[in-house]
Amino acid sequence: GPGSYTVGTMSERFDCHYCRDPLQGKKYVQKEGRHCCVKCFEKFCANTCTECKKPIGADSKELHFKNRYWHDTCFHCFKCYTSLVNEPFMLRENNKVWCSNCTAKEDAPRCKGCFKPIIAGDQNVEYKKMVWHKDCFTCSQCKQVIGSGSFFPKGDDFYCVSCHEHKFAKSCAKCKNPITSGGLTYQEQPYHSECFICSNCKKPLGGKRFTAVEDEFYCVECYKECVAKKCAGCKNPITGFGRGTSVVNYEDESWHDYCFKCTKCARALANKRFVCHNGKIYCAECPKRL
Repeated sequence: GPGSYTVGTMSERFDCHYCRDPLQGKKYVQKEGRHCCVKCFEKFCANTCTECKKPIGADSKELHFKNRYWHDTCFHCFKCYTSLVNEPFMLRENNKVWCSNCTAKEDAPRCKGCFKPIIAGDQNVEYKKMVWHKDCFTCSQCKQVIGSGSFFPKGDDFYCVSCHEHKFAKSCAKCKNPITSGGLTYQEQPYHSECFICSNCKKPLGGKRFTAVEDEFYCVECYKECVAKKCAGCKNPITGFGRGTSVVNYEDESWHDYCFKCTKCARALANKRFVCHNGKIYCAECPKRL
């Protein structure tokens, strides 16, 4: 209480300072050296309760803080109505008093999922100045809790690894499974690095020379040994790599362009007239000399 006035029953001869009624034998209030009856006290002297806006009578218990006054029964938390007599409190906007728990909740960041406050001790997830309770941070597709696990943001949505793979990731042209990281592209088709391998020896082909044959891929060595045709002249494989990238085909046989020459005079015959005699190749002049 303010302690600036006392309440008692008058035993001497005194009149009320305001209405001049005799106070002897009556209950009175003394404030700032003046005696007044209870009625005049409430009318002229009593403080007004900040909460209920009514006078705080002489018989009421009064609480005050920073020139504001309350009935003790009115001094409760604005939010949860818990009595704050002898309890810590905070005076907030519009002269409303809040308990420490409600103050903490009101000032706490709000969960973007449930919009409830995230108070000290709550497990939470933060991303780009947004915050969620851990159990409120869920996948936009399957609605399962992501919590502190890995996720992929897409606009205002968030996806767990599995849903992101099925919804957004490219599929490998060979195994048809999603490509979540890395990978490579050949002729505008995506592949896992581990799927883009030699069909024969199974070695990875990423960053290496290879040959594609009917949707199968071969490293240079395996192509030479297993796939490439053999030159009818030198008997070595025709790979299309390096010297001899041009090939001459005649009937069921093939030659490196530099191996396709006259059997007699060794004249190069690629893109020139030639004669085949007894399985051998000749220029147009040499058969006349045989």
